[in-house]
Amino acid sequence: EKSQDCMYLQYCKVCQSYKAPRSHHCRKCNRCVMKMDHHCPWINNCCGYQNHASFTLFLLLAPLGCIHASFIFVMTMYTQLYNRISFGWSSVKIDMSAAKRDPRPIIPFGLSAFAASLFALGLALGTTIAVGMLFIIQMKVILTNKTSIESWIEEKAKDRIQYYQTGETFIFPYDMGSKWKNFRQVFTWSGIPEGDGLDWPVRDGCHQYSLTIEQLKQKADKRVRSVRYRAVEDYNGFCCPVTKGVKTFFTTPCTEEPRIALSKGDLILATRGLKHWMYGEKILDSAADGGIRERGWFPRKCVEKCQYDSETDQPVDGEKKNR
Repeated sequence: EKSQDCMYLQYCKVCQSYKAPRSHHCRKCNRCVMKMDHHCPWINNCCGYQNHASFTLFLLLAPLGCIHASFIFVMTMYTQLYNRISFGWSSVKIDMSAAKRDPRPIIPFGLSAFAASLFALGLALGTTIAVGMLFIIQMKVILTNKTSIESWIEEKAKDRIQYYQTGETFIFPYDMGSKWKNFRQVFTWSGIPEGDGLDWPVRDGCHQYSLTIEQLKQKADKRVRSVRYRAVEDYNGFCCPVTKGVKTFFTTPCTEEPRIALSKGDLILATRGLKHWMYGEKILDSAADGGIRERGWFPRKCVEKCQYDSETDQPVDGEKKNR
């Protein structure tokens, strides 16, 4: 509605439109998602503005259901084993063939049923711990009125300020200062989140586009701190390449981020890296490739640093700091 606001907004080249504040483009869904938290493969959808409360309730109810199932498994195994244990003078024997007491169970409980129940109990307890931890993490970000992505943006803002020693202070604009108010931004009695997903209430002293302005600064910082590399070996894009060395094979990044295939001579703009892997964007001909961006991980041994930096075309004296 206000054309002058475009200077504060990020532009999505895939969706061919400006991103609303707190929105991010999902590579899996191939669309921009309002107040995106993350893409969840278990629900095959993004967790964002419309379903953040439903997803958090799922993270709560799933462990509760698993706790209930664990209780049933434990009591089943206990009662069935108790009826099959024989206490001798110097030994304890378990007879899984039949119960020693009547009435006999409606469902036969043999050795295979015991093994299946024990395995199911392990799955239920594992799910309780894993999903329960995700629920705690989600509640922490909700009580500060953030998303997982915005927490990462805030951390990068602190890193940027510390790196350049600018003396500025980044204040997260959407934290209402009260955990209850932040909680109400996601959970309502009607089940419909507050607002329209485009305009958000901000704390005093903050701009409506404070977060997007910080994101634009971080993108500019990434371009400045990125380094150009040239591929010296072909790479097929496999997650665990066998031909690139044992260390590369066993240190593949544990992330859902993609890998990019490389051909000898390709140019890549690297933005961050590990000891044996790097993450960057392949430099393509925008006209020939339709503006499609290829970003992902690739083995460090497949590339070598170019003589000149990709953004400033100045000699690079040493590898720039990776995030």
